[in-house]
Amino acid sequence: MGSWVKVAENSDFSLQNLPYGIFSTAGSNPRIAVAIGDFVLDLKVLAQDKVFEDLGFDATTLEQPTFNGYAALGRKVHRQVRRRLQEILQKDTQLGEVLRDNQDRRDRALIPQSNVTMQLPMAIGDYTDFFVGYSHAVNCATAMRGQPIEAICPCFYNLPVAYHGRASSVVVSGTPFHRPKGQFVVDGKVLSEPCRKLDYEVEFACFISHGNEHGTSIGVEDAEDHIFGFVLMNDWSARDVQMYEASMLGPFQGKNFCTTVSPWIVPFDALEPFRTAPGAPRQLAEYLTQSKKESAYNLPVVATLQGKAKSKIILNEHNEVDLEHAAGSERYRIATCNTNNVIFSFAQMIAHHTRDGCPLRTGDLIATGTISGANPDEIGCFLESTLNGKFPYELPAEKGSQGTLIRTFLEDGDTVEYSAQARTKDGFVVGFGVCRGQVLPAI
Repeated sequence: MGSWVKVAENSDFSLQNLPYGIFSTAGSNPRIAVAIGDFVLDLKVLAQDKVFEDLGFDATTLEQPTFNGYAALGRKVHRQVRRRLQEILQKDTQLGEVLRDNQDRRDRALIPQSNVTMQLPMAIGDYTDFFVGYSHAVNCATAMRGQPIEAICPCFYNLPVAYHGRASSVVVSGTPFHRPKGQFVVDGKVLSEPCRKLDYEVEFACFISHGNEHGTSIGVEDAEDHIFGFVLMNDWSARDVQMYEASMLGPFQGKNFCTTVSPWIVPFDALEPFRTAPGAPRQLAEYLTQSKKESAYNLPVVATLQGKAKSKIILNEHNEVDLEHAAGSERYRIATCNTNNVIFSFAQMIAHHTRDGCPLRTGDLIATGTISGANPDEIGCFLESTLNGKFPYELPAEKGSQGTLIRTFLEDGDTVEYSAQARTKDGFVVGFGVCRGQVLPAI
């Protein structure tokens, strides 16, 4: 199913995707859109022009500056609107008068992505970060304690472990942040200064469309109906601060300074072709037992870093010359993770989150934790790949021409970027855009 809008073969934003995003331009406030090829389609224009009038939902929700109102309408409405948009945009559309052949509306509604600034897609009331990556858990237990994960976290295999993050510091891709300060121990002395072990984390996350009443719970078989869509996420971490403060109640300042999400929310239905089963099949409590076995997703996530590095050119066996490259002049591959590196599904996370009557609300953000794989080139944070800074990690250049980059943790000026693409059996691409953030010096 192709579109009359030009969509490059490797574009994240095919007609099978149509992810949701909030954009603004020099002349407009934040507006709701979907992405198609190199364009954003302004849904506020279509709503005001009564394009969805016959679908029988509150189309004014598409005129708001976030997706919260629209998300709360539920999956039935989302599917109706998605189907209508695909009908309007498909190559052999029978609705050409709605957009393709309506030059005035095309000029108002189809805007080049190069002309827009992306905003945070939802108003986030709460943010919960889970810890459901098997390899990440095993590697962290080894790096931090030298013990198996069961010794440190006896419930790891029985329930999805989590901590509550800080929603106010969740930012959209492209937002830089300053190196955090905190207390930590060096050589037996407690210091209070900018963190020295700043880390990235490759994560996958979902936004909640509608929640539950306080005191009620969401059943695992119904939980997927509460998911609006998915984003890539980087839960930046100050490891030295985290290690010092987290022994009793979990992380606080080691995690609450910044979390970055990709700007486009990929709809629930767009990921249906990529379903797979979570890892480590085992007997679970009844409230976590999900009849749908393929409840996770098989999506490779590529993590790269741009930063200042030295390339070594070997002149002979006795002589080396170091050439220093400008910051950001080359991109280095950190890892290729996968969203299937989890032992619980989002439905199980939601069921557990609400098991005690905790209410979820529209716009809440639920994340997997780091989704590392079993191999060295699949590790999703420096805590694992350097064993908490003990062994420097060598990152190869993406183009293979600028040598390697050596890191134990992130340095000022480093930019970390995630991308994820998957291709359907029909050859159409579904992607997320990029999740990007840059480290600025501490204030």
